[in-house]
Amino acid sequence: MKLVIVESPKKSETIGRYLGPDFKVLASEGHIRDLSTHGKGGLGIDIENSFKADWEIPAKKKAIVAKLSKASKEAEEVYLATDPDREGEAISWHLAKVLHLPVSTTKRLQFHEITKPAIQAAMADPKTIDLNLVQAQETRRLEDRIIGFQVSSLLQRKIGVQSAGRVQSSTLGMIVERQQAIDAFVPTEYWTIDVIVEIGGQKFKASLTKVDGKPFKCSSKEEADAIIKRIPESLNVSRLTKTVNSISAKLPFTTSSMQQEAYSKYKFSNARTQSIAQRLYEGKEINGEHVGLITYMRTDSTRISPEFFTRHAIPFIKEVYGDEYLGVLRSGKGGKNIQDAHEAIRPTGTHRTPEVVAKYVSPEEAKLYRLIYCRAMASLMAPKKVERTALVLSGNGLDFSLSGSKTLFKGFEVIYGDFEDEEDEPTLPNLSEGDVLPVGEIKPEQKFTKPEPSFNEASIVKAMEENGIGRPSTYATTIETLIKRKYVTSAKGVLTPTKDGVKTVTVLKKYFPDIVSTSYTADMENKLDKVEEGKQTFLEAMNEFYIPFAEKFALAKEKMYKDPPEQTGENCPLCGRPLVVKTNKRGEPFVACSGYPQCRYIKKEEKEPDEPTGAMCPECGHPLVYKKSRKGERFIGCSNFPSCRYTASADGTPSKKKEPTVYEEKDFVKPCPNCKTGHLVIKKGRKTSFLGCTNFPKCRYHEWLDKPKDKTESK
Repeated sequence: MKLVIVESPKKSETIGRYLGPDFKVLASEGHIRDLSTHGKGGLGIDIENSFKADWEIPAKKKAIVAKLSKASKEAEEVYLATDPDREGEAISWHLAKVLHLPVSTTKRLQFHEITKPAIQAAMADPKTIDLNLVQAQETRRLEDRIIGFQVSSLLQRKIGVQSAGRVQSSTLGMIVERQQAIDAFVPTEYWTIDVIVEIGGQKFKASLTKVDGKPFKCSSKEEADAIIKRIPESLNVSRLTKTVNSISAKLPFTTSSMQQEAYSKYKFSNARTQSIAQRLYEGKEINGEHVGLITYMRTDSTRISPEFFTRHAIPFIKEVYGDEYLGVLRSGKGGKNIQDAHEAIRPTGTHRTPEVVAKYVSPEEAKLYRLIYCRAMASLMAPKKVERTALVLSGNGLDFSLSGSKTLFKGFEVIYGDFEDEEDEPTLPNLSEGDVLPVGEIKPEQKFTKPEPSFNEASIVKAMEENGIGRPSTYATTIETLIKRKYVTSAKGVLTPTKDGVKTVTVLKKYFPDIVSTSYTADMENKLDKVEEGKQTFLEAMNEFYIPFAEKFALAKEKMYKDPPEQTGENCPLCGRPLVVKTNKRGEPFVACSGYPQCRYIKKEEKEPDEPTGAMCPECGHPLVYKKSRKGERFIGCSNFPSCRYTASADGTPSKKKEPTVYEEKDFVKPCPNCKTGHLVIKKGRKTSFLGCTNFPKCRYHEWLDKPKDKTESK
């Protein structure tokens, strides 16, 4: 038996069908090790010893590791097939370490789509673990832990806010700066003047652009009235130009552009979009075949492989639309910190059209798949051709502009037209220079300048990408963290900083300006790229980060003021003292009485409404919704709870139902002194082990064991 280890159970199901009975496919279910909270400051990092990391297996992953360990010992060969990015490479390295596999020779499978040909190609050409990629991920993880633990604990003690992360803080800084600019903006009055002209029995709107040869600018009603008096009863066509323009389709989706478009078209949050895309990537049952529908959904590339274009796109476009609709293979210019490690997001097969797929997936999955499919295919099709007519209408020293257009060839619009945002200009009748057009209605309008709009979930991701902040894998989680930590609110997708958000950015700018700076965060990503490319070592990168950071941290620890608790304006219903905002051990805010410990009143937090997923519960048929656990983690649950207890992870993977443990005689420690019929056996609690009765839940007798925690393997 040969063992293949992937990250998610859904993926293991799909890949298992392709490899056949000689292979066993198991899932690590993400990372199997994380930094411990031991050592100085609970960092899990020995800074003085070349930043040596203390990795541990979390309690919830020990059963998975035990299962993988047993399977790897029984296997004649082990293949690691985690995701094709830094995180995936690091997971493979941790798996090799924990399962005692040789890091230098263990086979690493890489594929960017879950289809039978892609898996077979990966099996035919296995790689090995890329240690540069692993070190880049470890550098990021350690730097984030140091910033997160040290700065967060300082902020919690001094000003009562929750956390400060590298990507999170610079993104919050952009949101706060935009809101401050909006609040400080002073509107300026200006006027526009349009006229309605009649051409061949049709009415068209022309806009004033020049007055006496100079660009038209008007800032008051008096100025507008003076110009209106000069408008003659008719205008002459003083200039007429016709041009034929070719308009190319937008390039296929990156993670960022997919999130922006899904928000724009369907108001999907970034996290929701990623969750749907994950399910499409991992695979669906289509026409009796379990297959991944899209390529890897965490990418910053707009590149499509020549093989897909040649083998799939060309024959499909020619057959369905005709030779004249075939375009060329294009790729955009790389932006700041673009890695281009994967293809753009595209369908894995052109024959799986949106109409076919819609029959087998949920409504929200069908919407996103259609968007991805049409965008990718449109990018490979011929440009749209448009004839544009531009007119200048003149009279009494005033020039008005009027333009129209007509489509000569639809090109890519035959597949992507429904998603185009631009409104077509009107088609103008035939005209010649010198024609006279009567002026009908005159339409002056007072307007005021507006500030840049507040960021929404689409525009903030675009700003993050443009500034080189974060990676495709972190865009959605960064925004979700800011909302979860109550640094920003999201009303209908519009992101507005809270008082805590503004306060945090103000303090960070004073003591840790680099953390809030977009250029610093982008430079950090660039340094991680250098480690990945082997141009800089892990130790060099860590020292370059930590030495200046430690100096700033020491200064902030000494100088930062302690903020008094913020009063809510309400009084305690028990004792009448003011209610204040406090933070718990996890740094989460709550409202409590300022008279603690004499008064222990805590205000109950209002529960946020659940967000619908668009799918139905497979067990009872009620709608499924996104919920949050006590720890703030997002998951999918049935809206019919507690009558129905179906749950799934945020990516749609159903939760495993816990089977009752069957105990044998060898497990018995001693008879239960309470019920007399059961036996006490060793069970695992959240923090330690204990003796519990086999007749649970009828008998709840237990005895605590003072059992030391297992020491896990360190790097």
